[in-house]
Amino acid sequence: MGASASRDRPARVPAPEPEPEEALDLSQLPPELLLVVLSHVPPRTLLGCCRRVCRGWRALVDCQALWLLILARDHGVLLPLARSCLPPARDGRPSLLGRFCERRPIGRNLIRNPCGQEGLRKWMVQHGGDGWVVEGNRSTVPGAPSQTCFVSSFSWCRKKQVLDLEEEGLWPELLDSGKIEICVSDWWGARHDSGCMYRLLVQLLDANQTVLDKFSAMPVPIQQWNNNVCFQVTHVFSNIKMGVRFVSFEHWGQDTQFWAGHYGARVTNSSVVVRARLS
Repeated sequence: MGASASRDRPARVPAPEPEPEEALDLSQLPPELLLVVLSHVPPRTLLGCCRRVCRGWRALVDCQALWLLILARDHGVLLPLARSCLPPARDGRPSLLGRFCERRPIGRNLIRNPCGQEGLRKWMVQHGGDGWVVEGNRSTVPGAPSQTCFVSSFSWCRKKQVLDLEEEGLWPELLDSGKIEICVSDWWGARHDSGCMYRLLVQLLDANQTVLDKFSAMPVPIQQWNNNVCFQVTHVFSNIKMGVRFVSFEHWGQDTQFWAGHYGARVTNSSVVVRARLS
């Protein structure tokens, strides 16, 4: 009976395969809605990938409306500043605001490798005596991205970076607006058993590298047997002259005992920060 019942059972009919879903084509969205969707894509992806999809997408990525939408949502406090300094849009070129949103130059340290965490990379270096080396801090420097420092030797050692402010995401009309300030800072100190000397020079340069403004400091040398002291030097360029396009940041250090090795000034956490003057 069991075998007969099995033979009489109707054959199982396979379920129909689901029809493939249509791929979502964002290009079919109205431009206004597509603009909102794209505003949630990271700026680097917008400029590096989305702009290459098609002419329509390139036009949206290049328009100021997209970046103003991003600024309003993610950096609302900077929106009035950006709006007030925007030149007319230029056809066929990415929006100035695109680089601004990608680089985020307001409020971040523009100095690369400020503590020697990458060795001497990004610095133009002039070695005096036994040159520069990188060591761990002997005193904690607050807010530093790394507790390491550059150490000079028995003859003046020099390091320098020149920052291109337009390359960092700032544009000429914004730089010349009178609505920003440039804050510079540097930490320097000595090891307990050796005194040291230190000097800082920061220059604001125009497009031809002509000096428009400068700040220099050469504090009183630290004496030997100093308990590993360290100090901060700061300055704010609050009245930026028209035409500033570069910042040159350089400092020097040496020891006062003229010992072989690395007993000189210990410099770290160098910074150049552009801030908005919102008042």
